Amino acid sequence: MLFEVWAPNAQQVEILIDDTRHMLGPDPARTGWWQAELPAGDGTRYAYVLDGGPPLPDPRSRRQPDGPDGPSAVVDHDAFAWSVPWPGRGLPRAVLYELHVGTFTPEGTFDAAIERLPHLARLGVTHVQLMPVCPFPGTNGWGYEGVSLWSVHEPYGGPEAMKRFVDAAHGHSLGVVLDVVHNHLGPSGNHLPPFGPYFTDRHHTPWGDAVNLDAPGSDEVRDFLIGSALGWLRDYRLDGLRLDAVHALVDTRALHFLEELSTAVDGLSAALGRPLFLIAESDLNDPRTTAPRDAGGLGLHAQWNDDFHHALHTAVTGESQGYYADFAAAGPAGLAKVLGHGFFHDGSWSSFRGRHHGRPLDPTVPGRRLLGYAQTHDQVGNRATGDRLPAAQLGVAAALVLTSPFTPMLFMGEEWGATTPWQFFTDHDDPELAAAITRGRRREFAAHGWSEEEVPDPQDRATRNRSVLDWAEPDKPEHRELLDWYRALIALRRAEPELADGPPAEVAATAGGRTLRIARGPFRVLVNFSDTPARVPLNAPCEVLLARPACAVLAGSAVQLPPRGAAVLRVRGTTGDATVNG
Repeated sequence: MLFEVWAPNAQQVEILIDDTRHMLGPDPARTGWWQAELPAGDGTRYAYVLDGGPPLPDPRSRRQPDGPDGPSAVVDHDAFAWSVPWPGRGLPRAVLYELHVGTFTPEGTFDAAIERLPHLARLGVTHVQLMPVCPFPGTNGWGYEGVSLWSVHEPYGGPEAMKRFVDAAHGHSLGVVLDVVHNHLGPSGNHLPPFGPYFTDRHHTPWGDAVNLDAPGSDEVRDFLIGSALGWLRDYRLDGLRLDAVHALVDTRALHFLEELSTAVDGLSAALGRPLFLIAESDLNDPRTTAPRDAGGLGLHAQWNDDFHHALHTAVTGESQGYYADFAAAGPAGLAKVLGHGFFHDGSWSSFRGRHHGRPLDPTVPGRRLLGYAQTHDQVGNRATGDRLPAAQLGVAAALVLTSPFTPMLFMGEEWGATTPWQFFTDHDDPELAAAITRGRRREFAAHGWSEEEVPDPQDRATRNRSVLDWAEPDKPEHRELLDWYRALIALRRAEPELADGPPAEVAATAGGRTLRIARGPFRVLVNFSDTPARVPLNAPCEVLLARPACAVLAGSAVQLPPRGAAVLRVRGTTGDATVNG
């Protein structure tokens, strides 16, 4: 097989296969590339040696069987026997489910996660969104410190297990999306610098020197990242990628990396004959992120909308600290603005940032280009103790998320009101790095009044174990009722095109802001954020489709909602199925 590696500064490159060294020669067609044709097959272990230095894993390694610091292994992607023909599943009318392989089950593997896919199929979601799966130090971690961007974390099961998971998901008609991290690599196990200028000190990020997207050598770095992205979509039959923190991708070139990536993904989609999509996590509130390339945008297909989360969170919890302050101050008007216009900060003053922030979205932009959610790994895990929303608040939040104009996303366990926390955990074997992470986490929350003892130690194995979902909970009555509510809301959204693809929401606050009445076409969504019953006036005669808990329609002119209650109604005389009460 052909071994090839980019090492532009090396004077000599060798490959170590089964304790035997072989010389690589310069590629006459590509400056800085080295290559050799050598006998090898699936599973063959190898490492590169630059100028007589230590053996290093392949930057484009498809497998790291012994972890980030060990030798690479050849993977024959064509050898896997896929069992499910898969036409693809696009983003329109999707409901995503964010899942962390390492804590979705006690075993923390792809094969164990396969056993829980029937639950997701019954729930009604359309796509599983996997948190990052690239190799990282140790066994347990969130995955955002991955260091081998073409490979799969071995403790999860490696490449074969991931393919089994994807194939099984497709067997349940579930698409699969993968969270990928292009803006940095982890602090331990990163062996890219000896090979070439993968990083540049021209720009700096919260993680140190930036990935080199615009300095000398950046053509090859961009190709490295784009090749990795296309490989996930092609070789693992994924349906889409979630791009972590794209605002940290510093690129001053005329052709932005994200535009180049979206062009390549759309090209692969055409070649494969199935839909593929890119979802950005962006802090910029910039409409150009998802605007078409021919209109001057980057051409990504959707982006996370933290503004919706923040407005919703303050409404259901009353919290007002940190970045929640502006949303809490705006009250119901803030949530109304987001539901009607997409962004809250659309050029407005952001007190958290100390400056104006964002730009308005074009009103013609489909709502599905923004993801809406009540919880994510970030918004739960970056709390000091990883505490989740309680069931009473989730019931109201779910009604707003799953009837919103946005593409809904759930965080694993949310659907039954999981009581297990989702905490920040790591597994570094470098004692100094491990201690620094623990100190940093506790220092961060000490500034907000948390004592050192209250903040879980990321390096303590118990922190990961506490974060594992308890699969006995969904069968308990207090959890089953919320799970039925989520299932009913998802089923209604999937049955009613006007909920998934309909107009922006028109929002009216009543009862001093304690309740909202939201209109989306023929549908009315009523929520009561307070702990006391509330009367919500109707502006048209309606029938109740879903309610939690049961509500009372008062002479057709109002609805009496219980505390923390929510209801979905349809205006009488409009088309639709028979009334269903959940």
